[in-house]
Amino acid sequence: MPGLKQRMAENGFECNESYEYVLTALRHNYDKTIPCLNVQGDGGRRKTAFANALAHSQDNIANILYHDFTVDEEPTAPVVLVSDDDDNKQEPAVGALDRILSDACAYSEGENTILILDQLQAADFKDHIRLYKFLTSKEWTYNGSSFYANSRRFTLYIISEEQVYHSLQKHSYKVWVDSVSDKQVPYKPADFGLGTEATPVMQGLASLFEQLMVTPTFSEYKKILGDIPRCVHTAEDLANTVFGWTEGIERDLLRTEHVKDLIQQDIMPAIETYIGVEEVVELAGLPADDDLLH
Repeated sequence: MPGLKQRMAENGFECNESYEYVLTALRHNYDKTIPCLNVQGDGGRRKTAFANALAHSQDNIANILYHDFTVDEEPTAPVVLVSDDDDNKQEPAVGALDRILSDACAYSEGENTILILDQLQAADFKDHIRLYKFLTSKEWTYNGSSFYANSRRFTLYIISEEQVYHSLQKHSYKVWVDSVSDKQVPYKPADFGLGTEATPVMQGLASLFEQLMVTPTFSEYKKILGDIPRCVHTAEDLANTVFGWTEGIERDLLRTEHVKDLIQQDIMPAIETYIGVEEVVELAGLPADDDLLH
């Protein structure tokens, strides 16, 4: 069975890190309250991608619910309560948060359920307090009704661009998601089905990535290696390929003299040796040396 990192990549979030420890921490629910994952970081909507991928990469989750506080939703119509004395009353319309929390509670009675609350900074601060009380009491209330969650089957994910209510934050397990995956991975030619003759090229690329302060993910690196024999004919081509496929590269760094020298003097000779100078010339659409002599 594929590991969590591979399953998350298949669900839209590729990274070099493994987040198995997050699931382990959430499963150790010592105080028997609702486990809560607080997804933090400087990744913008990458945090949303992380939360959804993590939720969908677990094979024992029956229900995954999602609510974004920045998306306006049509309120439900007020409920009219009919009484015998003709003094009908109207209950307030049910808000989106109340609807999705009550649904999640109901699902958790018999099935594993994850609720993702995104952009929590846009929620009313009173809702932050209500969420904290829900995590500790396992009871969600509105309009005089109560809904109970099974703490063994219910997990809450929260995402906010700002600090959440202190007690809510203290009760949640925090995970940091960077804007790019920066964990160093010692890739080898065999990882991509290549022979040892590709080692000098990958050693040169490793030095380049170190200078650029990035580490490509597996699929990014695979695309770069695939481009090299097909369309990398010059140092500028390689710079464009690396920039084009690798998330988080600062374009200005590629234009610095020491990086350009590294590509031109160290990596391009290794590439020419790897795929053959004649093949590079042919792919570039240029005449071979023998042709130039006639």
